[in-house]
Amino acid sequence: MGIKEQLKDLEDKISKGLEDAYIKMVVLKKQKNSPLIVSRNGEIIEIKAEEISPTTQKKRS
Repeated sequence: MGIKEQLKDLEDKISKGLEDAYIKMVVLKKQKNSPLIVSRNGEIIEIKAEEISPTTQKKRS
């Protein structure tokens, strides 16, 4: 396996791990009815537990 394939495999594993962690966080936030605090465009916002999206959307730059 070449270096490009190894890096792609590592990137896929990291992305999968981040997606799994996000899903676990959403489940916990909904169970505890706890808001999610995030920064959007430099502004701190609170997202109510019932409004948190259960899936992620990967952004590429």
